Amino acid sequence: MTSPPLARATGAVSAVLLSAGILLTGCGSDPASAPETPATSAPVTTPVAGETVGSGSPSPSATPEVLDGLTIALDPGHNGKNSRNPSEINRKVPDGRGGTKACNTTGTATAGDYPEHAFTFDVAERAKQLLEDAGAEVVMSRSDDDGVGPCVDERGQFAGEADADALVSIHANGTEDTSAKGFHVIVADDAVHDGVGEPSRAIAEQMVTSFEDAEFAPNPAYGKDGIVARTDIAGLNHAEVPAVMIECGEMRNRDEAKLMESEDGRQRYAEAIVTGLEDYFAQQ
Repeated sequence: MTSPPLARATGAVSAVLLSAGILLTGCGSDPASAPETPATSAPVTTPVAGETVGSGSPSPSATPEVLDGLTIALDPGHNGKNSRNPSEINRKVPDGRGGTKACNTTGTATAGDYPEHAFTFDVAERAKQLLEDAGAEVVMSRSDDDGVGPCVDERGQFAGEADADALVSIHANGTEDTSAKGFHVIVADDAVHDGVGEPSRAIAEQMVTSFEDAEFAPNPAYGKDGIVARTDIAGLNHAEVPAVMIECGEMRNRDEAKLMESEDGRQRYAEAIVTGLEDYFAQQ
């Protein structure tokens, strides 16, 4: 497969249709046996992304000098045409620990058919704008929401290739239990690359704090501190820089779906991500 270039993000979300017979997996499920991206999705026509809409909460960048000159890598999960290209996204790639796994998955969706790939790209675009306003350079794993991939190994590698100071992979969970709600942050368990384990955990802790300060509650199913360490997330395994994956909430929960489908809600998620990064780098 030819993956789309890893570049700064621009562009908009496109409509996608589910291919018949493809095995769809989303970005999360029950914590007991969560693969890289469990859950079923149903991609459909999606709203235009990239609009910058303010929220009622204060914008980050109270201390813009903290991020000035840094390079931040953002990885919006999945992509808009993954569902149309099963052979490409199902091909095996290195998982970063000596095994292999599928190149990528389609992601999950809300009951109203708002897909995860659209949500993650929109939040990433908003976070990118906030980070750039604070003086950071931003690189993204995909430049639009109308492509296929990149594969999970590339989603970790691109941050090191860009000499980024941190990588944040943005996702939303798809637990089948619609009563489940809340965010959680994932770090690599026993990080593959030297020197990234402790700072990754520190970023995760700041993300938990910033999300809670933004009035998002952690999902209690994923640990009392909202942080889960896993070995099966290929993007984190391949990251040579401090890296976290944020499952912003549960797309199948009615209340959180409503928030994710709203522009104000997506702006709040973006602000919480940027605040977490600011707070981490303020301590360095």
